[in-house]
Amino acid sequence: MMPKNVLGIIYSNSYDASLGALTARRTMGSVPFGGRYRLIDFALSNFVNCGITKVGVIANSNFHSLMDHVGSGRPWDLSRKVDGLYMLPPFTPRQTELDANDRIEALNRIMDFISHSKQEYVLLVDSNVICNIDLSKLFNFHEEKNADITIAYANGKAPKLGRTMALSLDENDKLTGVGIDVKTDSDVNYSANIILIRKALLERLIGDAESYAYTSFEKDLIQKNVSHLNIYGYKINDWNCTIDSVETYFNANMALLEKATRKSLFSAERPVYTKVRNDMPVVYGIGSKCENSLIADGCQIEGTVKNSIIFRGVRVAKGAVVENSILMQDAFVGEDAKLNCVIMDKNTVITPKKTLSGDKSYPLFVGKEIVI
Repeated sequence: MMPKNVLGIIYSNSYDASLGALTARRTMGSVPFGGRYRLIDFALSNFVNCGITKVGVIANSNFHSLMDHVGSGRPWDLSRKVDGLYMLPPFTPRQTELDANDRIEALNRIMDFISHSKQEYVLLVDSNVICNIDLSKLFNFHEEKNADITIAYANGKAPKLGRTMALSLDENDKLTGVGIDVKTDSDVNYSANIILIRKALLERLIGDAESYAYTSFEKDLIQKNVSHLNIYGYKINDWNCTIDSVETYFNANMALLEKATRKSLFSAERPVYTKVRNDMPVVYGIGSKCENSLIADGCQIEGTVKNSIIFRGVRVAKGAVVENSILMQDAFVGEDAKLNCVIMDKNTVITPKKTLSGDKSYPLFVGKEIVI
């Protein structure tokens, strides 16, 4: 299968509610990650690294920061005269609110865009899945199996998102059953919501869903068709994480402090691209201390930073101690302040001598532009 024959579709608002205040003013796709990236960067990079040249981004609400980040798609080589990047805002004649998790309605609203695309296949992905996957192998797997639908999956504890598909597979990786939101603490094969399907089949399924008033993509289009269609599962073997809570977001960032995770996620063969912000190198003051941390350019560190993710333009004043924390772009920590297990959003300020502490299982979140 030629990657140029695949249309990429990204749900930018997938499961916004799971991150609470982190997505109160932004989409899931524009949530900052890893010191310099946004979550949508991984889906976009996976697409372009395998050769996909046309990508549509479904946006429902709070998408202004997302549009500012992706722009014309130039950082991902998607600013093109033919194909390229398309933002698909929630224009509709129905004048109704779109549920961020209503995949059938979201696809129905952009069906003209899909139908008029020249690509023969459609690849649907969420923006809350962090992975660096070689999609060309998934395409080859789909062709070898003569599959109608291929779903990429991971093995582990199922994300607590509701509507999560737990897949039962035979020895040939064909689906034999699908459980929805399975209640178990055991490891399962759960869908990473990376789904490859022929465009004509997707059009038929969405048309049927409209006719029969189906509301669940997972139950009505996948689960009900296990015995009628050739649906296969493709296992993701590299490091991956599905963001389903503030805790998993925190843990995914902290995982980057491990060399093995960074090596798997940031492959030289498949780079992760993002919007470039040119800035000066990090300035370390006299007496500053940094240990096991990722610190982006443009930062000024005069205090102590341990086991933390520090985004661009952050300032940590003299005497301040930052441990096990995530400080987003242009945050400021005043003199002698102490932070532990804290997530600071953009442009937040911690005034001198304040102490804030959360827990690794319940990190403390400081909202955008708040001063404490």
